[in-house]
Amino acid sequence: MTAPAWLAALARDAPGLDIPPALRPPAAASGRRSAVLLLFGERAGEPDLLIVSRSPALRRHAGQAAFPGGVIEPGDDGPAAAALREAAEEVGVDPAGVDVAGLLPELFLAFSGFRVVPVLAWWRRPAADGPGDGEITAAARVPLRQLADPANRVALRHRSGLIGPAFRLPGLLVWGFTGALVDRVLALGGWERPWDTGRFEELPLAAVAAQGDAAPPA
Repeated sequence: MTAPAWLAALARDAPGLDIPPALRPPAAASGRRSAVLLLFGERAGEPDLLIVSRSPALRRHAGQAAFPGGVIEPGDDGPAAAALREAAEEVGVDPAGVDVAGLLPELFLAFSGFRVVPVLAWWRRPAADGPGDGEITAAARVPLRQLADPANRVALRHRSGLIGPAFRLPGLLVWGFTGALVDRVLALGGWERPWDTGRFEELPLAAVAAQGDAAPPA
C-alpha cells in the first residue's frame, strides 16, 4: 500500500513542529542519542498509530505507553535504522514492510539526558509477532480519531508540579514524553480538535511509582 498524501505532508511540515519548551534541546546539548518510531498505518481508510506498553517489571518507566525505540547503537545507520531495529526487537515489526517518510526535529529529555529523534514511517505491510524482548508487554494500533477526540484528552499534573497533555484510552494512559509528542503531531498534521485544556487531573499514584525519580516533560 502506497504511503498516503497526509503522511507526505506531515514529513514535509516536520521542520515546523512546535516543540514544547521542556523538550527543546539546549544550544550545546549532550547526552545519549536515541530514536523512536512513529509508525502510521491505515485500516478501512482510517489512519492509526502504533503505541506500545512497557513492561511493569522494568526499573524505570514501568508500564508506561511509549513508541518503539531506544539508543542509537554504533552499528545503526542513523536514527531511522535504530528505530526500525528497536521496533523489530520489541514487537516484531518487519522493517521490510515499513517505509520511512521523514524525521521530526530532535528533542531533548533533560531528566534523563536523552536526545531523541522521532522517525515518521508508513506501515506498508503491517505485520508484527507481538512483544519480543521482554521490555514490551503489548502493542496497539490506535486510530488518530480516538487520540484527537476531546473526550479522551486531559492535562495531567505530576507530583513535581509539571503539567502535560495526556490521552485516556481503553486500558491505556498516554502521558509524559509520549503524550507530549502525540499532542504536537496531532497539531502538525491538522488532526487536533479543540479540547478542554483546563481539565487537570493528578497523575495516578501507580504511574508516579512506576516512573521513578524522573520528571516528565510538560
